Amino acid sequence: MTIQNFISYGKQNIDEEDIQAVIDTLRSPYLTQGPKIAEFERAIAEYVGTKYAVAFTNGTAALHGACYAAGIGVGDEVITSPITFAASANCVRYVGGSVVFADIDQYTYNINPEEIRKKITSKTKAIIPVDFTGQPVDIDEIMQIAKEHNLVVIEDGAHSLGATYKERKVGQTADMTMFSFHPVKPVTTAEGGMIVTNNEEFYKKLMQFRSHGIEATQYASEQGAWYYEMTDLGYNYRMTDMQAALGLSQIKKLDSFIERRQEIAKKYNLEFQKNSRVTTPKLLVETSSGWHLYILQLKGLNRKEVFDLMRAANIGVHVHYIPVYWHPYYRNIGYEKGLCPVAEAWYEKALTLPIHPSLTDEQINYIVDTLKSILKK
Repeated sequence: MTIQNFISYGKQNIDEEDIQAVIDTLRSPYLTQGPKIAEFERAIAEYVGTKYAVAFTNGTAALHGACYAAGIGVGDEVITSPITFAASANCVRYVGGSVVFADIDQYTYNINPEEIRKKITSKTKAIIPVDFTGQPVDIDEIMQIAKEHNLVVIEDGAHSLGATYKERKVGQTADMTMFSFHPVKPVTTAEGGMIVTNNEEFYKKLMQFRSHGIEATQYASEQGAWYYEMTDLGYNYRMTDMQAALGLSQIKKLDSFIERRQEIAKKYNLEFQKNSRVTTPKLLVETSSGWHLYILQLKGLNRKEVFDLMRAANIGVHVHYIPVYWHPYYRNIGYEKGLCPVAEAWYEKALTLPIHPSLTDEQINYIVDTLKSILKK
């Protein structure tokens, strides 16, 4: 069997209800800073189980805001994983901090708490653990480390909205947690991000930061309703009402999206867990992954050859991710290969298979059969 249309590794799932939600907002008085943003923030906070949620233009901007709220600055060190998108580290650089990479666990692919301990110094200010592929990090252990050293934990949950850790939704435990709404993420607002937190001080700083550093002050009440003050240097990182309207429609379907992703992951596991040419992903005990990505490790195979053969069959396999400190920017400021040997060895073998709610059973079977055929050769 040959499939003519390219099967992407990730894809948004948009229906007529989503489209109508955006159209209704286009016909309303508000396109940018209207009521839908606050509604979407409340919906995410209620779903996750936190007091506050602050929407941003994208996940990267949200991480930038979290670093600002945490007070990270010049001279501070922040520990994160090398196996992530560059934004998890870049946000630290935006505020003048230094990035310290801690190696991953060879089984879960997430940052290894014991490696975090090894990297803590007197300059360490925060930890940014990443829920890679949608699997929650060992957040209880990481929070314990942070408590011992008085550190802030900013969980990068770009992949993990809807996932659970010890029966708790991701977002309930860390000081701040970021979610992304890029089209390939669990739900989409086209572009968009969110920070959830239970800390009122962080919440207020995030709200100010995303809107130019402007806030209503006591002096404003003396001047009039028109008056406002910029009390710090912020950014224009505000989500639009159109994006929020789409998000409100999408969040209603999140659980069904996660259920479908879990079905696909289960199918892949059953088909490949006994195959001697690949290693299937392992889950941390007492976690439920959101399965944003499904990644196999190849054993003794030429990854590029497998990658090219799959792409030639119209299957959009991918590789997530190149270790962040391998990128030229980080090499140019002093980072070198060899920092995280487990992560580097893992990267050389990693191959991402398509996984998203829009995949049909026919497409899944085609992906499985095609890869099995290539592995045999």
